[in-house]
Amino acid sequence: MTSPPYLIKGDKIGIVASARKISREELKPAMDILTSWGLEVVLGKNLFNEDHQFSGTDNERAEDLQTMLDDTSIKGIIFARGGYGTVRIIDLLRFDTFKKHPKWIIGYSDITVLHSHIHQLGIETIHGTMPINFLKNQEATETLRKTLFNEPFDYTFDSHPFNRKGTAQGELIGGNLSLLVALSGSSSEMDTKGKILFIEDLDEYLYHVDRMIMNLKRAGKLSELAGLIVGGMTEMKDNTIPFGKSAEEIIMDAVKDYQFPVCFKFPAGHCDRNLSLILGREVKMKVGTKVEVVYK
Repeated sequence: MTSPPYLIKGDKIGIVASARKISREELKPAMDILTSWGLEVVLGKNLFNEDHQFSGTDNERAEDLQTMLDDTSIKGIIFARGGYGTVRIIDLLRFDTFKKHPKWIIGYSDITVLHSHIHQLGIETIHGTMPINFLKNQEATETLRKTLFNEPFDYTFDSHPFNRKGTAQGELIGGNLSLLVALSGSSSEMDTKGKILFIEDLDEYLYHVDRMIMNLKRAGKLSELAGLIVGGMTEMKDNTIPFGKSAEEIIMDAVKDYQFPVCFKFPAGHCDRNLSLILGREVKMKVGTKVEVVYK
């Protein structure tokens, strides 16, 4: 995988919205933080447009992102927020210039569409907090800064009772579970063989989680994993007649016949402590009494 150049002070970082709309007032604190890092903030021309829940029409959102992809002076593109809408524009985009001059693509949730698609191009991306959330958790925002400026760090935290012990090494891939399933069968679908898969989700019914994880299992996306990291499975919902398992139990049941290590409750995804991950980067995970995730 190719790693885009890390940022230095004075570099330009672009902000676009490929999904839900955002206001200048909502974005202002993050702009100030990015500026304090020594970066020059460049806003998409259509960033504050509105088309119902979207930040402008499909063509307007695609135009902003295409402009940033093609502008070689822009060293990173961070997405203002998630929501829904990136899948509507992915096939309008051209990545010719981006492949020759890669830059960091930064976001999570709906931005999983881009993480997954760009994985096919062999370029690393950053799964991390977005401007709408910069003030929610200082640690999450700081891990993004460290990642962008190549200040090395690794993760060590307490093990979850459901964890399956073991050691694995491989490319880290993944993102939002709902989006990964929605991309199945498309040109943006991820290849999971021999890799460490990260998944997270928000506001899903437990039976939906079961259906999605069974989709991945039946599609052969789980059987040849090197390892599995489960982030926040946040604000899960249940029916009047309970499903009978938590999201973590559903996932563990789906992978019970495999041998790879499994880590639950990794602090990333739809949670305030949304720590940054470099997708496409070779990592080593060690699951024991503690969990360690180390970039190779």
